[in-house]
This record gives sequence, structure tokens and C-alpha cells, in this order.
Amino acid sequence: MPKPTKGARLGGGAAHERLILANLASALFINKSIKTTESKAKRLRPVADRLVTFAKRGDLASRRRAMAVLRNKEAVHVLFTEIAPLVADRQGGYTRVIKVGFRKGDNAPMGVIELVLEPVTPKAKRTDSAPKAEKAPVEEAPVEEASVEEAPAEDAAPAEAAASDAAGSAEPNEDGSAPEGFEVKGKSSTKKFYEPGAPGYAQVKADVYFRDAAAAEAEGFAS
Repeated sequence: MPKPTKGARLGGGAAHERLILANLASALFINKSIKTTESKAKRLRPVADRLVTFAKRGDLASRRRAMAVLRNKEAVHVLFTEIAPLVADRQGGYTRVIKVGFRKGDNAPMGVIELVLEPVTPKAKRTDSAPKAEKAPVEEAPVEEASVEEAPAEDAAPAEAAASDAAGSAEPNEDGSAPEGFEVKGKSSTKKFYEPGAPGYAQVKADVYFRDAAAAEAEGFAS
């Protein structure tokens, strides 16, 4: 006996398997639902879906092809006259398999395969109920150019020094050194500050400098 190319074979040979699937499909189309083993139900699904596709075409050639598979006039009649109109709007997925437990005796997993005959409800497309109001063009008011007198550089230096004195923190100098009067180092990533003499003070590269520990704690840093 030739070895099956895909999965286990039902029955003793290929012809026996075709007869088993044909009988299961005929019973499915006549009764709309049958209970069988889970393996047979899974093998029956593609066969039944293909026969339903033939029935949706409805021509004589499709009826003859379904008859060649099923070999049951009653099943073909039900398939073409009753089932095909109910699934006319459905694009595939004509059957479903539901697991129902295990069979007594050999503990085989059982399942119910049934036709999906519920009407298809298409999804409604989203449409805007009211058109968006067009925004009126905004006229820009003319901007008058005001002449700004630059303050002398000598006055700016004392102002910066006064602001630096009032603040409790300062940025490092360009070379990374501490500004005058700011000795407490702060690390922004860890939110910790290091006072002179503390362990690791010399190795810490400061992101900000503080005047004292109180100023660092006021900024949310901890030792």
C-alpha cells in the first residue's frame, strides 16, 4: 500500500478514504451537523468546503463534479438547492469543528462538525456625518520692528554674577571644573550629590554643582 504523503490515512487505502469522506460529507449536508472523531472532522472540512464552492457556482459541470465525489443524489440536491443560497454571501469558512470530549471505550477525541449557515452581516463603513467646517484665513497683523539697544558688556557681567550668587546650583565650566563657590557635585542620572571628602567624590563627573547639601536636597538630590 502506498504511503500517504500528508498525515495518517483513514481506512485501509486511498479509495477507502475517499469513500469514508464522501459518506461523511453526504451525512453533513443532509443533517447539517454530525458527530465523529476529531481526526475525521479535520479531514472532512476541506472536502466539504470545496463541495460548497461547487454548489455556489450552480452550473451543470459543478453539479456533476459534486455528484462524482458524493455519489448521493439526495445530498447533492440538498447541497445545491438549500445550502448554496444560504452561504451565497459568505467568502469561505463554511464549516466549523467543536470539540465535545472523548469517546468511551477507546478514549478517542470526538468533535461535532457543522455547517455555518448564519447570515453574514457586513461591517458598516465609517462615514463622517457632518463635513468639517473650513477655517477662515487669519490675517496677520503687521509687526512693527522695534529698535533694541544693546546693553554694554560691562553691565551684563555683574548681572550674571548676581544671578549665579542667588542660585543654589550652577552648570560646570567648559573644562568640567566647578564654578567658584560651588563644591558639591550632583549626578542627574542617579539624582545623588557628593560632598567634598565623601567616598568617590574625585571619580564622579558632575552634571551640576551646588553651593551646599541643602541646595542639592532642595533640587531633589539625595546623598
